[in-house]
Amino acid sequence: MAINLQKGQRQGISTAKFTVGLGWDANQSHTGVDFDLDASIFILGENKKILSDSHFVFYNNLKDPEEAVVHGGDNRTGDGDGDDEEIFIDLSKIDPRATELCVVVTIDEAEARSQNFGQVRNAFIRIVDESAGTELMKFELDEDFSIETAVEFGRIYKRGDEWKFEAVGTGMKTGLQHFVDQYT
Repeated sequence: MAINLQKGQRQGISTAKFTVGLGWDANQSHTGVDFDLDASIFILGENKKILSDSHFVFYNNLKDPEEAVVHGGDNRTGDGDGDDEEIFIDLSKIDPRATELCVVVTIDEAEARSQNFGQVRNAFIRIVDESAGTELMKFELDEDFSIETAVEFGRIYKRGDEWKFEAVGTGMKTGLQHFVDQYT
């Protein structure tokens, strides 16, 4: 049975191979332009910086050098049910220097399109056991982010020999470049 997480809650990840699924629905935009939300993962070392430029996995770099984190591709509209974007993770392949994977979602061209997360509903992140196909945990973003254009949904981090997921849910009025600057 899946665990529904609350903001700040942490849960151990019981499998090395899993999918991070992200989903959302956009309200009708007054601009008439589709929402393009982009999921990204930053693979960080102990210093909270990406291990290399290749360890930033997003729509223009779909996998890290070890192929431990593989992005399923950019969904430019969010149409359909279920996961809108998927990132496949195999912790058995992760670079041994990695201690954290930060999962962020940003709205492409948010400022130019006058879009923000206040216009997004039913946003979630979930962890699905790849071998069993079962949902292990889910975090639904239920806060109203009326001006925010980027959200750190969660982080997968290592404590000792165990990997855990933390439901973060922190919104910011910024773009992907903010996270790139923060983690490089």
